[in-house]
Amino acid sequence: MMRWCVRRRSRTICLSLAFATVFLHLLLALVSLSVDQRPCDSTSSPSPGTNILRALAHTNFTSLGGSAIAQPPVDTTQLGSPDIDAKGHPKRLSVAHKMATKAGLEDPLGMAAKVGGYGPSTAKPTESGLSKLEALFSHPLYNMPSLPIPDEDWLLKVKPKVKASEKSSQMWVSASQNGYEDVRWNSSSDSHPPWLRFHLGISRWQLYPRHDPNTEPLVQQLATHRIVSAVQKSGGTQLKLVMSFPNYGQAMFKPMKQERDEETNYNLYYFSDFERHNAEIAAFHLDRILGYRRIPPVAGRLVDVVTEIKDITTDHKLARTFFASPVGNVCFYGQCSYYCSTEHAVCGRPRALEASLAVMLPDLSLATRRIWRSPWRRSYSRSKLAKWEKDPDYCSMVKKTPPYNKGTRLVDFIDMAILDFLMSNLDRHHYETFEKYGNNTFLLHLDNGRAFGRHSKDEPSILAPLEQCCRIRRSTWLRLHLLSLPQYRLSDVMRESLSHDRLASAAPLLSEPHLAALDRRLATVLRAVSRCQERQSGESGGVDDVIYNDLTYSEGMVAQDG
Repeated sequence: MMRWCVRRRSRTICLSLAFATVFLHLLLALVSLSVDQRPCDSTSSPSPGTNILRALAHTNFTSLGGSAIAQPPVDTTQLGSPDIDAKGHPKRLSVAHKMATKAGLEDPLGMAAKVGGYGPSTAKPTESGLSKLEALFSHPLYNMPSLPIPDEDWLLKVKPKVKASEKSSQMWVSASQNGYEDVRWNSSSDSHPPWLRFHLGISRWQLYPRHDPNTEPLVQQLATHRIVSAVQKSGGTQLKLVMSFPNYGQAMFKPMKQERDEETNYNLYYFSDFERHNAEIAAFHLDRILGYRRIPPVAGRLVDVVTEIKDITTDHKLARTFFASPVGNVCFYGQCSYYCSTEHAVCGRPRALEASLAVMLPDLSLATRRIWRSPWRRSYSRSKLAKWEKDPDYCSMVKKTPPYNKGTRLVDFIDMAILDFLMSNLDRHHYETFEKYGNNTFLLHLDNGRAFGRHSKDEPSILAPLEQCCRIRRSTWLRLHLLSLPQYRLSDVMRESLSHDRLASAAPLLSEPHLAALDRRLATVLRAVSRCQERQSGESGGVDDVIYNDLTYSEGMVAQDG
């Protein structure tokens, strides 16, 4: 009897353990299933804006013929899709609109602000192992194929080879000047210093080519090459110097006038603002990131105001303005229209002074430039408004006025307005072009020292050309979308690009609030284009008038169909 009870109790315990094991396995399976079904990044579905911008970032553009970006993937134009009209013909939609349709969207714009959060973010490597900046410049939008540049489109040309008996006449030999190198240049680019290669690389549509191997050594020389001469540049409203190097290169020097994290005083008018050295440096980097390449290379440098300015200058007016401050710092102020006095002197610490050095463009005797008054120039008055600030239909008049009535001049100007808005530059009263090319060329984006003054306030009036004309290049539009994506975020690639400057070792050239403002303003530009497209769609039933299609052309030349 006792043995039977023990066996029954053992069987009960075994059955209980078996049921417990089965229950635990079922519970574990249910938990695993619920975890597998949960999104990795968010509990909510991604926003439509995220879908379209991700589609843009991962689209594999290929060449169309010899020089154009290809159309979107084939399945965006299949029958039965919203891209096909009732008669079976493809609708005339932009690349981003076709991608948006594929993603189930009606409006691909205006959503960029929802992608990612703003604020500090390190330039982490992408899945390919590249940094964000490297990945950006590797993207097809920054590697569009182009046709060879015709001989007449080069700004300067080296004389062709001549007979051996005349060989000495094509050799440039330097005169014996104190401090300058004894150089001998010929028609071979290997004999040319970086600044001369830069001058010879200027063409009708750009200051320097994409992925130019000469840019890095040029910037390096600006930052490190020995200075043999320093004289004040005539004209202008604030202090600027022209620095000369032993290889006969020259650079425009702008000294540090304001701390990098300091905002412009709200009580100052835009025409009374300081010019900032870090603004010149940041403008060059931003211009390159936007794919413009219309600002000459700029580098930051720490200059000894005694040995590299005071002791070598031949400008007696400049030399007379040097003095020692009460704490022993060496200061000077030069002569100019604004801020050239002892109260606004530039001082070393005690002799070291931060500055920007921008490579000089070819001399006007070799390449004359034409100065154009900006149609959207501000009144430069404390009480009066400019005409464009009072007339919402102002652009209609501009579009009828040469050179804005044909060619690319209007969209070129709007490119410049977008650049100015991103860096909050209100001081674009004139711009320049190379006279050799007439009206059919790019605009030089010079003199950006008053940019990046305020990060806490945006100035929407800078975008007036875009808002009033409702016109933008397709290539610019697509690159702006790309820069709104987390993997190519504008603030991140700017931070990374600026970190390569020598002055960044002391402190970031742009503070984090300025970098965050870039992302915020970029979203504002995209929303402005979206409003234009909505307005055009309501008025004419289409949006093609907003986007100027420059992707079927390469450097201004018609693409050949393959």
